[in-house]
Amino acid sequence: MKLLYKFNLVLLLIFGLGWYATATMTRDVLRENARREVLAHASLMMDAAMAARSYTTDEVKPLLTEGLKKAFLPQSVPSYAATQSFNQLHRSHPDYSYKEAVLNPTNPRDRVVDWEADVVQQFRDHAELKEVVGDRQTPSGPSLYLARPIRISDGRCLACHSTPSAAPATMTKLYGVNNGFGWKLGEAIGSQIVSVPLAVPQREAGRAYTLIMGGMALTFGVILLAVNALFYLLVLRPMGRISRIADAVSAGQLDVEEFNVQGKDEIATLSNAFNRMRRSLEKAMALLA
Repeated sequence: MKLLYKFNLVLLLIFGLGWYATATMTRDVLRENARREVLAHASLMMDAAMAARSYTTDEVKPLLTEGLKKAFLPQSVPSYAATQSFNQLHRSHPDYSYKEAVLNPTNPRDRVVDWEADVVQQFRDHAELKEVVGDRQTPSGPSLYLARPIRISDGRCLACHSTPSAAPATMTKLYGVNNGFGWKLGEAIGSQIVSVPLAVPQREAGRAYTLIMGGMALTFGVILLAVNALFYLLVLRPMGRISRIADAVSAGQLDVEEFNVQGKDEIATLSNAFNRMRRSLEKAMALLA
């Protein structure tokens, strides 16, 4: 095998190992970055929902106190306000969703589905748990969800949700007496769940991965061509020439041209040594003649 082929084989082997290691690490890093980005969006949406709940409790509900005596107004309920405000966002971003999933809700639209029930059960089984992050498949692709518990931490909530007889008559008239009762202080009765699609950030991560690895391969290709050209010009061509001259001299052609290379590198040193050896050989041949 020629020296150039061996040289290129070693370079390709080194690049292959480096490319594989880089590809693995880059893919993992980009996927993790995409996941963190989605989780940041979900956390921001959750904070927005909490802000809507707090605003309703602190500023809206006190203004509706007199009206609540005549008719129950869902707009005074923090969970209703948070859900309605998020529904406005859902119109322009249909893949994003927010739900206050409750095991026994007053409003039937808030009732948990199967996977949501599993999330709520985690909070019921682990009182210290503050947040749950998970993945699930949806009709539009993979989705990440961020869930936080809905716990009864304020005794005022039990005024409406302990027993039907204790609840405002206007509320039972609107929603009936079969749902949203039996809640207990400190109990996790549901979960706030924000779902954000993973498809878009994963697609961007895939595009970035392709660009990075393609750029790396292109850069190596350019480097390989440049190194091959330099290796040929600075090493292989001088070596080939000195080999031809050595063959001619060994065959008795003493009139062949000298091999002269200017400089102080290894090839120049070899050139000087070869020329000295050739002159010594010529003198020895002359003495024998």
